[in-house]
Amino acid sequence: MRVGAGHRHDLYLPGDSPVHRLPPQCKLLAVFAFAVVVVATPRERFWAFAVYAVLLGGVVVAARVPFGHVLRRMVIELPFVLFAFLIPVIGMGERTTVLGVSLSVQGLWAAWNILVKATLGVIASILLAATTEPRVILAGAQRLRLPSLLVQIAMFMLRYMDVIVGEMRRMRVARESRGFEARNFRQIPVIARSAGALFIRSYERGERVHLAMLSRGYSGRMPMIQDISASVGQWGAALALPVVALAVLGLSW
Repeated sequence: MRVGAGHRHDLYLPGDSPVHRLPPQCKLLAVFAFAVVVVATPRERFWAFAVYAVLLGGVVVAARVPFGHVLRRMVIELPFVLFAFLIPVIGMGERTTVLGVSLSVQGLWAAWNILVKATLGVIASILLAATTEPRVILAGAQRLRLPSLLVQIAMFMLRYMDVIVGEMRRMRVARESRGFEARNFRQIPVIARSAGALFIRSYERGERVHLAMLSRGYSGRMPMIQDISASVGQWGAALALPVVALAVLGLSW
């Protein structure tokens, strides 16, 4: 299966590390299992979360992904961080004073729980995206027998997102070349008509693509062109991360 093979994505870092070479289905399952273990870890087990962070650091080194790349991509976690900082302030129950500010004890625990688990999950996801092309991730999802319809929807969304964004850009340039400037609410009808035109164009494009697929023998399932089967050794290497994390979770109980 090849979808948008010519597209480059900012999250992906081309490389030839052992992590890059692992089949996508192995990495998908490993990240999912690791996230489940992290979520299941009691929030009081500080040492367990420290071990998880060390494990992810080892993956970063093995994948040869610069730490700066991971830190820059962690900006996506900012809403969780802001929410976590608000919880102790607005939380109820027993309170304590930290740097002259009255904070809820339960709110502090809840903030820590959200922050540490979200951070570990985000880092694991960043590593997956940095070592696996998006189209290959979708091929791995198909290999794991995820619902075919959902995989195909994600696949076409990935392929045509740049097309739709380019169409929006051309429409914006066309409006501005005719003197249009969105300064206040009076310009909303123009923006609304542009959005409607974009929807119609996208719908018509989808119809044309569907007819083209049917003419080429599409029967409801995308064919697998590239062999991405995984060996026992590759499964073992990929699942080493969640297995070790699971062992740490067992010791923490």
